[in-house]
Amino acid sequence: MAAENDIVLIHFEDKPLTFARIEAISPDHKPGWYHVKLLMLQVPLQTVTWILRDAYIDGGEFTMNGKRMRLERVQAPEETPAPGQSPPPTPAGRDAAGGKVISLADLKKK
Repeated sequence: MAAENDIVLIHFEDKPLTFARIEAISPDHKPGWYHVKLLMLQVPLQTVTWILRDAYIDGGEFTMNGKRMRLERVQAPEETPAPGQSPPPTPAGRDAAGGKVISLADLKKK
């Protein structure tokens, strides 16, 4: 299920419409329904609160004013280096080729 701080793509009548960030999900008084606060990532920025079932938050189709809607959770693509660039360093302080990563900020302090 999509969670707070996830980015979702909102589909309107089977066409991508806009992106939004889920700001909050809180339970409604009806079991299985939630208040989903969305920050619409468009100009001007605005927040809306939709009352949705958990299945709709998971990507199930629903209707608003008779129009088909769907939320699709967006996953960030894997980073791939540009041609001629080395891949990003691994968290252990080594790059993918096994070389040591040197922090320029640490060198500047010395």
